[in-house]
Amino acid sequence: MGHDVKDVSLASKGQRRIEWAEQDMPVLRLIRERFAREKPLAGARLAACLHVTTETAVLMRTLVAGGAKVALCASNPLSTQDDVAAALARFDRMAVFAIKGEDHKTYYRHIHQALDTKPHLSMDDGADLVSVLHKERTRELGGVLGGTEETTTGVIRLRSMAAEGALRYPIVAVNDAQTKHMFDNRYGTGQSTVDGIQRATNRLIAGSTFVVCGYGWCGRGVAWRAHGMGASVVVVEVNPVRALEAVMDGFRVMPIGAAARIGDIFCTLTGDINVVRREHFAVMKDGAVVANSGHFNVELDLPGLAKMAKSRRRIREFVEEFRLASGRRVYILAEGRLINLAAAEGHPACVMDMSFANQSLSAEHMIRNHGKMKPAVYPVPEKLDMQIARLKLRALEIRIDTLTPEQKKYLTSWKEGT
Repeated sequence: MGHDVKDVSLASKGQRRIEWAEQDMPVLRLIRERFAREKPLAGARLAACLHVTTETAVLMRTLVAGGAKVALCASNPLSTQDDVAAALARFDRMAVFAIKGEDHKTYYRHIHQALDTKPHLSMDDGADLVSVLHKERTRELGGVLGGTEETTTGVIRLRSMAAEGALRYPIVAVNDAQTKHMFDNRYGTGQSTVDGIQRATNRLIAGSTFVVCGYGWCGRGVAWRAHGMGASVVVVEVNPVRALEAVMDGFRVMPIGAAARIGDIFCTLTGDINVVRREHFAVMKDGAVVANSGHFNVELDLPGLAKMAKSRRRIREFVEEFRLASGRRVYILAEGRLINLAAAEGHPACVMDMSFANQSLSAEHMIRNHGKMKPAVYPVPEKLDMQIARLKLRALEIRIDTLTPEQKKYLTSWKEGT
């Protein structure tokens, strides 16, 4: 299949960075050792549409160790680490189609190139690959046994497809595993998002008013990290339970229309469209910084802002200035795309260790059980979730208790009380 990467000469640098990440991914290393012995994915062709990062490279090598033939493309135009893509192309002879900063046409061409392998399994982050397969390459759906989905936005899209009867094969929602969203989304997104904003702007977080739109697991993580760095955090929510939780966690809660007037830094993490719109940009402070850490840049009404702008220019590598007719300036980071991957390096390897362990074991589960599964979105089996947690604890040299026979009996009986 060949490859399409920026520069193969970057491969040695990428290899060193992959090795650095792998040191902090003990669970995936253990799974790879077993995969190498048992070859549970032998003969399976797998098309993966993921962020091409050091951690993803460790996942890809684990799948290959299990016997899979892998084709990898990017799930976001700005998230590729070019040296990592080069390392996989050169040292692993992997079919990699990913270039940081690729345009819209190239992005979808790369997805089609991954699908040209006629995969048995899909592995997605945002469901773009699944969407293209269902809309443009329906003749090939018959050969697909199943798939996995990494992120909240993708799971939302897939559940919508399933509800409409459009989904043609079973998919495991890796995002919903406890060992994924409770750690990756909260701690990974929290740290990497604030890191991306800092790297892009070099702004001080302490003392700023930091507006977090969405208080799901990702929003919680960002709010907590920003608060820990000294920011006054404002949460914007539409869900009354989450809004109440944010209040109980010590944050101010208000509509985006009110928050837009007082925020210094804004970050959206909702999975929805046009969270920050023209009317909000119009009332922001001069110098307001706006970022997105939800999967797609549609969370920000960028076309609306462009129409409002009297002028626009790039100030820093990932900072674009929009000057409004009032003279106020609004700064959009990383074209509204995932700030933690565009301007930083994404989640730390230790949390991706659990997320990608889920991906590996879910791919194995799909190969073994696809014949019993209808076209629908399935949870990660609880036993796999618990297995990953146990492996992580083992790697951290942490021991926990086990139930005694008496305790097990008590928990399954209704006859004993006070």
